[in-house]
Amino acid sequence: MSDDTAPDENWGQQFDRLPPTADDRVVEGRPSREEVVDWWDERFGVDPAVFDGYTFWEKGAGKIWAFHGEVVDPIEVEGLGMRILRTRQRHWKPSTNAVQRFCGDATKNVIELSPSEAQAFVDGHDQQLDWWEGDWGYLTAAHEIAGELEPLASASTSTGSSARPSRRVGKKTSSNRNSRQRPGRGAAPRYFSLTVPPVSPSHSTR
Repeated sequence: MSDDTAPDENWGQQFDRLPPTADDRVVEGRPSREEVVDWWDERFGVDPAVFDGYTFWEKGAGKIWAFHGEVVDPIEVEGLGMRILRTRQRHWKPSTNAVQRFCGDATKNVIELSPSEAQAFVDGHDQQLDWWEGDWGYLTAAHEIAGELEPLASASTSTGSSARPSRRVGKKTSSNRNSRQRPGRGAAPRYFSLTVPPVSPSHSTR
């Protein structure tokens, strides 16, 4: 740690381990491990046990990384494991790598794309999908590959409404909209937009 950086300040040149709970928080605005795990559970239905063995770290403002193992805290390195989440903003944003790695068995906010929809998605095109009846915000876009539904990347939905769910440090929100969804006609159109760099389905991994 820099000699002129206090323990209760966020320093962008090093990785700092997330506190276990909000009660253990020292740096203002830094999420806790519990809040990060809860977010993946509430947003995508990812079993908290999936993150057993992982430590969570912040580098910069709200860039959260997951590392399978233990290292000294803090640590000054360029990268540590996988960047999984962007916090310190109104809507927490998952990374493509994290969606592919942890959302293989997601049970909430998974939108299953047809072959043509999946191709348009990885090509980076916005799509108007009038059959989506699920939640707002970031979703897991998935497509069947070799007989199994595989997560491709994170995507977002929008209808132009200003009513959106919020997620802030220290405040729990839960999604009651669930499951992997295919067409259920009659819903208002939702605009489906790519929110991360396109990823080829052939490179999708669990």
